[in-house]
Amino acid sequence: MIPTSRHAVIHYAEIGLKGRNRPFFERALADNVARHLEPLGVEKVERLPGRLLARLAQRRDEAAWTAALSTVFGIAYFAPAFEAEREMEAIREVVLAHLVPEPAESFRIRASRADKSFPLLSPEIERELGTAVQERTGWPVQLEGAALEIGVEVVYDRALVTFGRIRGPGGLPVGVSGRVGLLLSGGIDSPVAGYLVLKRGCTVTPIHFHSRPFGNWRGAEKRARKIVEALATYGMTPHLHAVPIGRQQREITVRAPAGFRVLLYRRLMVRAAEHLMLREGGKALVTGESLGQVASQTLEGLAATEDAAAVPILRPLIGMDKQEIVDQAHSIGTFILSQIPGDDCCSFLMPRNVVTRPRLKAVRQAEATVDMDALVDEALARASRIEVDPATSRLEHDVNARSRTARRGEG
Repeated sequence: MIPTSRHAVIHYAEIGLKGRNRPFFERALADNVARHLEPLGVEKVERLPGRLLARLAQRRDEAAWTAALSTVFGIAYFAPAFEAEREMEAIREVVLAHLVPEPAESFRIRASRADKSFPLLSPEIERELGTAVQERTGWPVQLEGAALEIGVEVVYDRALVTFGRIRGPGGLPVGVSGRVGLLLSGGIDSPVAGYLVLKRGCTVTPIHFHSRPFGNWRGAEKRARKIVEALATYGMTPHLHAVPIGRQQREITVRAPAGFRVLLYRRLMVRAAEHLMLREGGKALVTGESLGQVASQTLEGLAATEDAAAVPILRPLIGMDKQEIVDQAHSIGTFILSQIPGDDCCSFLMPRNVVTRPRLKAVRQAEATVDMDALVDEALARASRIEVDPATSRLEHDVNARSRTARRGEG
């Protein structure tokens, strides 16, 4: 059990490789950490050499820190921390004062010095503090795989003492890579695609297409809204563009060759999503497509969809199989939400057979049978922006975080 603390030391990994751009990434991470800690009463998030230090108005337990920081992309690991003056006697007192009463099966001290002028080397710090802890508790020392790792980080004006480590989600801070528009169907795949581009630092605007006025479009919209609420805890934009295309799909069904119907639906959605994404300053679209997963997701089918866009289409799932995607959906909490009843617009007015390896010339000829620009304009005219409240999903995530076994003692 980690002691309650007002402070947490936060380490990053990939950001440390960013060279001259590193301060930009550090500032973005510090801002995101502050936002996630706001409900806990954050006072300051300070940038220190190679790490951040967050301070709250009052002490919080391990579960509160975990719930707040375990969804902040850019964090490699974090730990509640205690400040000490930058001299060995003060560090020893802080370590001994915050030892938990429960006996540890084994422990180790891990020391690091951002300030190399400190008079003791890291191994010397470890030996001196390890001796003090063992004399106080009788706990055995174990250098590899210890049940409790006590960390000491000497920075320029203080030392930081931690007990255990909690793994973060890694990646880059949300916001450093630009804005993208996510075509969010509400199925299993597209929420995972959204999660993965959030992890690469993108700001994500979700765009949902439904078959209104036909079928159970309300259920589909509710499903998409709940998914956005869940992903907002990871930094997704907390609003949803909902675009009805049922009438447009019917028009395509009446006029276009049946085998090209699904591709024309996709090209319609790409064009409409591009307009909405560009309005918010976006630079690319994101889909949940995976190569070969369904009949229309061949290389030729993907090329025919991309031909409709004037911006890049990112497909983070392209090399993943279905089980990998399902496993990821379970881990981020969207799988169960994707089971909420609702009609997927892609399954509306589906033909019996689809063209699996379309020639681009044939796709364009099929599209010429309809006034696609007019269909896109009509869909955009009926689009609505839905604000979502991530509070409910954040509470659910907090409960899961409290019950999750935190991984500690990892390098």
